[in-house]
Amino acid sequence: MTIEPLGARVLIRPLDQETTTKSGIILPETAKEKPQQGRIEAVGSEEEMMTDLTVGDTVLFAKYSGNEIEVDGKKFIIMEEGDVLARIKAD
Repeated sequence: MTIEPLGARVLIRPLDQETTTKSGIILPETAKEKPQQGRIEAVGSEEEMMTDLTVGDTVLFAKYSGNEIEVDGKKFIIMEEGDVLARIKAD
């Protein structure tokens, strides 16, 4: 199944959070925070987009922004492009 966001929206696949702290403590599911990083899987209409976000970009977004959906057992978030706070670039 293919999902194509409409308007100035992006489809993001949240990145998995660490399950172990730096000191080696294993975190239970209830102690994990909502993901705030993800990879863009699809973008909406380029004419309506105000930024140059593209598929494959790793981005940072607010904890409770967007709408969570599940397709074929995979979790995604659809959000307005303005809810994306930053693009993460590798050095």
